[in-house]
Amino acid sequence: MCAAALEEYCGSVFWNDSYVNREDPDLPVCMQQTVLVWIPLGFLWLCAPYHLVSLCRRTKVERGHLSKLYLYKQLLVSLLFLTAIADLAVTIGENYGPHEGNPSTEKYPAVYYVNPGLYAVTWILLLLCQEAVRRMEGAIDSTTLFLFWLLLCVCNIFPFQSLTREAIKPEGVISDVPRFCLFFISFGLQVIALILSAVADVPPEMEESVKKNPEAGAAFLSRITFNWFNSMVAKGHKQTLTQEDLWDLKEADSTGSISKVFHSFMQLDVAAARVRLQARLKKKREKRSAKAKGEAFENGFSNGLSAGVSQDVLMMEKKGEKADKKKKNGEKADYPKSWLYPTIFKSCKKDFLISALFKVVQDILVFVSPLILKAMISFTQDKSNYVWEGYIYSLLLLLVAILQSLCLQQYFQHCFLLGIQVRTAIMDAVYKKALVMSNDNRKESTVGETMNMISADAQRFHDVTSFFHLIWSCPLQIILSVAFLWMEIGPSALIGLAVMLLVAPMNVLLTTKARLFQIDNMTCKDKRLKIMNEILNGIKILKLYAWEPSFQTQVESIREEELKVMKKFAYLSSVSSLIFTCTPVMVSVLSFAVYVLLSPDNILTPEKAFTSITIFNLLRFPLSMMPMVIAMIVQTEVSKDRLEKFLGGEDLESDLVGHDPSCDSAVSVCDCSFAWERDAEPLLKDMSLDIKPGRLVAVVGAVGCGKSSLISALLGEMHKVKGSVNIQGSLAYVPQQAWIQNATLRDNIMFGSPTEERRLQEVIEATALCPDLELLPAGDMTEIGEKGINLSGGQKQRISLARAVYSQADVYLLDDPLSAVDSHVGKHIFDKVIGPNGLLKDKTRVLVTHGMSFLPYVDEVVVLLDGVISEVGSYKSLRASKGAFSEFLDTYAQEERKRTYSDSSQDTTDLPLVSESEDTQVDSALEDTVTVTLKRENSLRRSKRYGSIRKRKNSGLKEPESAGKSKEGERIIEKETMETGQVKFSVYLQYMRAIGWVYSIGAVGFFTAFSSTVVGQNIWLSEWTNDAVVYYNRTYPDSKRDTRIGVYAALGFLQAIFAFLATLLLASGSITASRILHSRLLNNILRVPMVFFDTTPLGRVVNRFAKDIYTIDEAIPMSVRSWIQCLLSVLSTLMLIWITTPIFIAITVPLAVVYYIVQRFYLRSSRQLRRLDSVSRSPIYSHFGETVSGLSVIRAYGHQERFLEKNETILDENLRSVYPWIMSNRWLAIRLEFIGNLVVFFSALLAVIYRNTLDSSLVGLSISSALNITQSLNWLVRMNTELETNIVAVERVSEYSEIENEAEWVNDNRPPENWPEEGKLEFDNYMVRYRPGLDLVLHGISCDIKGTEKIGIVGRTGAGKSSLTNCLFRTIESAGGRIIIDGIDISTIGLHDLRSRLTIIPQDPVLFSGSLRMNLDPFDRFSDENIWRVLELSHLTDFVGGLSEKLQYEVTEGGENLSVGQRQLLCLARALLRKSRILILDEATAAVDLETDSLIQKTIRKEFAQCTILTIAHRLHSILDSSRVMVLDAGQIVEFDSPSNLFEKRGLFYAMSKDAGITGGNVTAL
Repeated sequence: MCAAALEEYCGSVFWNDSYVNREDPDLPVCMQQTVLVWIPLGFLWLCAPYHLVSLCRRTKVERGHLSKLYLYKQLLVSLLFLTAIADLAVTIGENYGPHEGNPSTEKYPAVYYVNPGLYAVTWILLLLCQEAVRRMEGAIDSTTLFLFWLLLCVCNIFPFQSLTREAIKPEGVISDVPRFCLFFISFGLQVIALILSAVADVPPEMEESVKKNPEAGAAFLSRITFNWFNSMVAKGHKQTLTQEDLWDLKEADSTGSISKVFHSFMQLDVAAARVRLQARLKKKREKRSAKAKGEAFENGFSNGLSAGVSQDVLMMEKKGEKADKKKKNGEKADYPKSWLYPTIFKSCKKDFLISALFKVVQDILVFVSPLILKAMISFTQDKSNYVWEGYIYSLLLLLVAILQSLCLQQYFQHCFLLGIQVRTAIMDAVYKKALVMSNDNRKESTVGETMNMISADAQRFHDVTSFFHLIWSCPLQIILSVAFLWMEIGPSALIGLAVMLLVAPMNVLLTTKARLFQIDNMTCKDKRLKIMNEILNGIKILKLYAWEPSFQTQVESIREEELKVMKKFAYLSSVSSLIFTCTPVMVSVLSFAVYVLLSPDNILTPEKAFTSITIFNLLRFPLSMMPMVIAMIVQTEVSKDRLEKFLGGEDLESDLVGHDPSCDSAVSVCDCSFAWERDAEPLLKDMSLDIKPGRLVAVVGAVGCGKSSLISALLGEMHKVKGSVNIQGSLAYVPQQAWIQNATLRDNIMFGSPTEERRLQEVIEATALCPDLELLPAGDMTEIGEKGINLSGGQKQRISLARAVYSQADVYLLDDPLSAVDSHVGKHIFDKVIGPNGLLKDKTRVLVTHGMSFLPYVDEVVVLLDGVISEVGSYKSLRASKGAFSEFLDTYAQEERKRTYSDSSQDTTDLPLVSESEDTQVDSALEDTVTVTLKRENSLRRSKRYGSIRKRKNSGLKEPESAGKSKEGERIIEKETMETGQVKFSVYLQYMRAIGWVYSIGAVGFFTAFSSTVVGQNIWLSEWTNDAVVYYNRTYPDSKRDTRIGVYAALGFLQAIFAFLATLLLASGSITASRILHSRLLNNILRVPMVFFDTTPLGRVVNRFAKDIYTIDEAIPMSVRSWIQCLLSVLSTLMLIWITTPIFIAITVPLAVVYYIVQRFYLRSSRQLRRLDSVSRSPIYSHFGETVSGLSVIRAYGHQERFLEKNETILDENLRSVYPWIMSNRWLAIRLEFIGNLVVFFSALLAVIYRNTLDSSLVGLSISSALNITQSLNWLVRMNTELETNIVAVERVSEYSEIENEAEWVNDNRPPENWPEEGKLEFDNYMVRYRPGLDLVLHGISCDIKGTEKIGIVGRTGAGKSSLTNCLFRTIESAGGRIIIDGIDISTIGLHDLRSRLTIIPQDPVLFSGSLRMNLDPFDRFSDENIWRVLELSHLTDFVGGLSEKLQYEVTEGGENLSVGQRQLLCLARALLRKSRILILDEATAAVDLETDSLIQKTIRKEFAQCTILTIAHRLHSILDSSRVMVLDAGQIVEFDSPSNLFEKRGLFYAMSKDAGITGGNVTAL
């Protein structure tokens, strides 16, 4: 519509320059009546359909409730509708109504009819929109309606000021009173409506959810300024935030909904990737077969070899055709690739696109500021300009900056939420995968690696998705910068571009190199974490054998490799930092130099120089971020490959075991062969087995014959090579090594089944747990520590059995559940639970057992021999057939007869709380029982319980007191301690000391020099641009020009050098710090007493070595560098502004105060939220470890879903602290950016006010510096916080580096080389307690033991048998008295001198990953000859000799690739190798068959004849041939004599023997 038509429509001038070219500008009335009316109304009309559509749709939400706010809004709009009608009425009345005097011939133009009509229609539309918003589900306000009111009010400001100015003129005549009044009434109503539209209208049904999460009830303004977060910040400032203070997550942000979406896309993408993989493999096979055929053809089939090759090719082709054999023939390394990124994008595309939109808008707005700056400089240069122009430019700068801040923060918010979603999705996916992973897959990724996936790899993805948009945004910003520079300095801008293009390939080179370092770094991290995991799991054994130094050396050598890689990486970073600092400097130097050299007419003016400088400053961000993002993506590429390999790997085949109800057998195995891996040789061959419902079947055989593997095969854990398996009904499984959760005892038994009190009591009674419950502090509600640390092996096994019985399954697979319990308890359990009259009498039971005494009572016996079923039949028929079974029985009949009656030192009514044998158990590794063999169990944690047990015995009637005390024991594992409040300055000092003062001071000095040169360069440029004024219309001397260019370039070059040196010093220093802090932590952890490990979950310690060390290695150095740079950048900017406009100091003070207040408020909350994140992260790892170690059990019971839900709950708990932490950053950023925007605004405003006294070059310098400050202020606090947050890692690491140590390993008082020579032991009034403040466990033990004596130690549970051995090794220190060995008081010598001269064969065989040789002799003290000799004595020569690697055979994590028997024999070999004078036998109650047991006994009797032997006995028969027997009771020796004498005395020993069915005859016979 052209101006003329508009003028006719309005009846007045549409535009005339004279309106603005004056001191008091205004807009023409016609423009106010058209453009300013159409903008807001057009906006509303465009957005209305969205609201109206939802109104027409039948919504589920029918809100009957009409809030007061809604009614007020509708009332206001109705009043506005009336003003529009009134306006129209006035026009019609004045045009057509009766007129007093002369009727006016001039009619009002069309606009006076159209505008009221437009408004009337708009107000009706608005009434409908507001109703639509009310009906929308979850809507509390409308963004579009708020923006409409805002636009309307802004547009109406112009007519408002026009009418006001007209009214207050001296002549003051108001020409059109009715319209004047109507306008002011409607404008007032519009302002009120704007205010109301900014208030949230929360419906009653949402009030509860808004209390739980205020974000749900936040209105538009509150959302974009993050005001809804104020309450959290305020609370965090007043008090220390706890997990309970955190808000609930929105449904869409919860793990459940995130992973549901992710999983659905992942399945499709992985399937597609598998198809691509098949195609790839097919091509490879074709190529290979073609190549082989070609070769064969060339050879002309001249020899037999070629025929072999072609045959081989045919074989390959055949194999390749089978889809399920796709991993054969060296193609194992291939896996489904390139699916993870697409999956992530599809699952989060909405957030991706919204954040991209905000980023585009922000990127464009960034370039508006330099244009306004340019106008501002020319405004100050030309004094004839009107002042109001300057004020408009200042306001525009503020508005653009505010819009830019709002967009930027929304972009960040969406990006970080995206990052969280991706991290959560990956953690959940890895967990899900771990639950269904096949054995092939499991073999390829150790626990350390999978742990790393949920910690480091998921975090990498979080980081990369947060900054992902910079990949396209950086190039966009670079292109825009070059375009604007071209406008300023013409072709010279291309020189700058050329420099950047030259730098690009160097960046690529650096990032490629960085990627390689990153891969090495991850490999070292994995290795280090794996070995740390093992050390922590086997810490008790390391201490007893005094092996810590060997393992410390191993870890430190891996750590050195890791640090070497980090050092290379750091040097690489320094070089790249040099390049990035150089680039913008070189760009500006060369561009300006070329510009002034191109033509003598090109003179550098302030507008050109400072606009260009501002754009060059804008260039710094994309230039420095681009390589960082590329590096991030490179690092993530490594993680992506690992995750794709893991998540795309094969699942456990779900159809291995059929569940056909029509089959009449409960368990049916038809001609099956099973292997642990796809390509391995079958371990179980040609199995056929048929078990009818309700039968009890025993599986027997020698160690390593495949009994546990058979159970695994029935569970579907092994790969089925051929045949079919069918099991009817549900399964319950009791593994050989009990798996216990960190939950209450009741929860462990119920395992997710509904509570039935009667059934629970029945099960507890049958599994002999009643006496244990009486002794536990909180009965069945006692919390059981991680991996069952406060239970004995026997108790764990019985709880595991109780879990199975309670589950009421149809088929029970019992893998030797009676091995860990004393024999009379075993008998009780067999009678009450497993046997013909037990609770399970009607169920199908498959029982693997070494207990021959139970075999007569079973329905059928299956005999296994080397993975083959050799015989099946009833006990009698097999006995009669004189086959393998009969032979097997005869060999051990005598041994078994002794065992049937032996032991335990108790009668059935007084069952053990803790079977003492388990006292020396160690923490089992975070691995599963996948080869399902018995592994390490846990050292006994009784410290707390001792207090309560003793109380019960001694307290008589003081019931309330002891009850109160016992409550203490309910929690074994205390909540993780968390520092609160500000990080102490000493922590920073500690880090600086670790860096080294030379490095610290040097780095800060060079950074300061760098900042000074930046300021100098800017001031020099300002002087240079003044030349344009000085030499105006005169020739510019060449020498002057060359000096200007030369000094400017020199200052730029110095900047780069200083930055390089600063970064280099800091990098070297931080690596030194990493080395020192890690070695201190490791050094200390290996030296802390056992009690620390008894009460601390391993997840917590691992977290220190994983997450915290990662932070110290990688995050802190980055934070320190950025923090110093930001601080100096802010200070130098303020200095520049103060130099140009000193009055600005007055404005800086209040802004600085506000800045400080905001920062302090934020810091307290943010720091605490970060700590809560750290603490809530530990359970994620602990739960993951627990799940992996109990995989077979979880799968057997089919409880995967329940564990997935628990994992989701734990992840949600963590998200509840991460989400507010991200919001706190946005809350802070928006406030700081507003302060930065005010700095810009005031520096511009002051430039306008003082324009007559200021040089335009100084104005340019001042404002261009101010434009820089917003980013710097924001980054400064971010870096400050990040540094505080990350330095918490130093605090956490130093907390564990300062735990009190046990005694010195070696001290000045060293025993002689050959000590102990005789092996004499003397206890002198020896007393001990587990921890200060607890009761004594041993009450003054005194006795003498001569050299070579064989002493048996017996006593009821809790008598202190194991405490005695712990005291010998000083894992518990004396509370009085002393122990003397060969005349030396053991408390006076170093722990290693003591422990290395004693030998213990522990109950559970613990092995570490590494060679067999390393497991026997970690210090390389013995020759191979010695080692082969002890292997021969330990009956292992055949086994080790048969291995291709011999002594270098690699033992896997936890010794999983050896059978239990073999592991036990290796422990015996260790003892033989040490051959010390004193041997302690903690009688092995593990699942060792009779054969292994008798081998061990024989060797010990022969080889240790000259040693003093102390045996902690469970089966009394094993110590009847001792020289003397020590009987302990309640921590005191009650009897100590030869067995025959004790029998005659008829004391406690006699009673115990009688209970165990041993008569005097047995003793005298021995």
